[in-house]
Amino acid sequence: MRAKITYCVLAAVLVVYFVLVGSRGVLLIEQGTVLTVAFGVAVLILPFIGLWFLWHTTQFARKAGRLARELEAEGGLPVDELKRTPGGRIDRDSADEVFDRRRAETERAPDDWRAWFRLAVAYHDARDTPRARKAMQRAIALHEGKPVRV
Repeated sequence: MRAKITYCVLAAVLVVYFVLVGSRGVLLIEQGTVLTVAFGVAVLILPFIGLWFLWHTTQFARKAGRLARELEAEGGLPVDELKRTPGGRIDRDSADEVFDRRRAETERAPDDWRAWFRLAVAYHDARDTPRARKAMQRAIALHEGKPVRV
């Protein structure tokens, strides 16, 4: 719950920032010189890129959360069997061991979104965020019945 609140607060701060930046872009355009109009247009583009990124990130998080709830209802969420250091961090060897099992499971069932979801969790536990995101995107696509690129 804390993560959701933090995300919502940061998203709201970003939206306020985008509005402020957008207003500066409009002010630059109103100046009317070639240079200020060019800068104003460039400044206006940035909030739109930011809003697009925020929208896609939010949709990704919502879809991943939906998959997690569905998998939990089925009793298929991965069990936290990872060893931890005294400081609470995940032990790297333990994460690698679980990752190997999840990868083998995914190789046996490459069209199962559940296996890809569990693989994404294993990637995340192994601190490989880019691959975790790709695996989760694949799980979402498989769940939605969309074509998956190889």
